[in-house]
Amino acid sequence: MKYLFWIVWRIWFYILVMIPIIVMFPVLLILVSSESTYPQFFKVARSWGKFVLWGMGFYYKIEFEQPLEKGKSYMLIANHTSMTDIMLMLIVVKHNPFVFVGKKELSKFPIFGFFYKRVCIMVDRSSSKSRYQVFERAQKRLQQGLSICIFPEGGVPDDESIILDEFKDGAFRLAIEHQIPIIPMSFIDNKKRFPFRFFSGRPGRMRVKVHAPIQTEGYTLEHKQQIKDQAKTIILNDLKY
Repeated sequence: MKYLFWIVWRIWFYILVMIPIIVMFPVLLILVSSESTYPQFFKVARSWGKFVLWGMGFYYKIEFEQPLEKGKSYMLIANHTSMTDIMLMLIVVKHNPFVFVGKKELSKFPIFGFFYKRVCIMVDRSSSKSRYQVFERAQKRLQQGLSICIFPEGGVPDDESIILDEFKDGAFRLAIEHQIPIIPMSFIDNKKRFPFRFFSGRPGRMRVKVHAPIQTEGYTLEHKQQIKDQAKTIILNDLKY
């Protein structure tokens, strides 16, 4: 019975992801047709995130060390252990529309991928040209007053014993070059609630701790490793318990 529950529950997740996209397809199509309508798309995406998490039996508790300034551009980072990380990030950040930087492979998913590649900054990590284009597109989005969200581990490690994988440089390089604050977030329960391993997970609470900004103003790329280590330590301290 336990394995039957996991099979049905996992299938139900994909149904929940797809239903709003299919129902609202014409509206979404209009909202992704222009970059100027992205803030409106972001509001719809937040509702989609809530719909999926509540439908899966998840409820969230969010703790802010310091409120985010409405309309300010940030570099948003968090540990990455679950497909629900995307939905939870959308829910956490309410007044600062942001754009995800994510793997190119997700654009292959039917219907979801159609919108994903139109609203996210896709990166092919095997291509140096693609990584450079990410910086160009992120710069454009920041100039439009948006924030950027990157999961700095760059993926989910196959070894589940790894609490927090090594951070890639991209998020920190962008933040320093554009002199925007970094907001570290700890997604404490997502790995337990809905890991990538199929026969695992269960409904319940998802805790998020939104840490105070790490300032980059006045720093240069020479400080990148220092800031990266600081961010990783902050997140890791919440995940050890």
